[in-house]
Amino acid sequence: MATESTRSRVNVMEHSGKEFLLNLDRAERAEFYRLLDEAPWEGKTASGHWQVRDLCGHMIDVTEGYLDRFALARAGQEAPAALGLPVMATMLDEAAQSFRSLSKDQAITRLKTASDKLFDIFDALDDKQWGGEIVVHKYMGPLPACFYAGFQLIDYSIHSWDIKAGLDREEPLSEAAAVTLIPYMMIVLQYTVDERNKDLKAKFGIEIEGPGGGSWSVDVDGTSVNIAEGGTEGCDTVFEFDPSEFVLSIYQRKRGGSVRGDEALAERVRDLLFKI
Repeated sequence: MATESTRSRVNVMEHSGKEFLLNLDRAERAEFYRLLDEAPWEGKTASGHWQVRDLCGHMIDVTEGYLDRFALARAGQEAPAALGLPVMATMLDEAAQSFRSLSKDQAITRLKTASDKLFDIFDALDDKQWGGEIVVHKYMGPLPACFYAGFQLIDYSIHSWDIKAGLDREEPLSEAAAVTLIPYMMIVLQYTVDERNKDLKAKFGIEIEGPGGGSWSVDVDGTSVNIAEGGTEGCDTVFEFDPSEFVLSIYQRKRGGSVRGDEALAERVRDLLFKI
């Protein structure tokens, strides 16, 4: 049974959690860099057909993209309209593979150069800017600056896991990263329901173990999702996860979690989301 306490989960969307998040980002980024050196450059990963070099290419793409969007916002220029989440996976795939012409050294150097510039921006964000500076995301539209630091944690932690899985290393996400990402995964759950599930009307529960976990009920009515924290009473089926399993399941790396209740519904819920 999950705990109801969230005392061990830092609210990184508030400025008071900035230092914690950026330190965590840097730790996960360092692990990703280490794995880029260790793994075969054209080796398999758990990120679909992407090779290790494509994960590096993906991080070049998103990091340079964030720099461009911060530059637009700070120049007072209007950003292009958001493209929407349904096209995100296809466009990210094309962009990631577009860097295959770079050598390993060229690609890693390009990523590190862009990343250092992005972290200079993060480091300089003050209390007002962290949650109040609005930057238009290519796919999601206007978002507070702090979200971009959170997206870096998603990418570096999950894609490090992808490389390790490609090396046949079954390791969970770090506890700190997984627990910190729980609120972000709830946002993903709300906004990525696949159209093929538009006939689904159900209520299911999520219980995440540990001091940073908790309990949530999720009401699904077609592509509309409402999430309430605090309990799973009245749910037709309930999933129990550890934090790493939950994050990897939402990002469709695993069909994790144990189930209580309606098994058929649980299988439908496991296929609820489209990939991003």
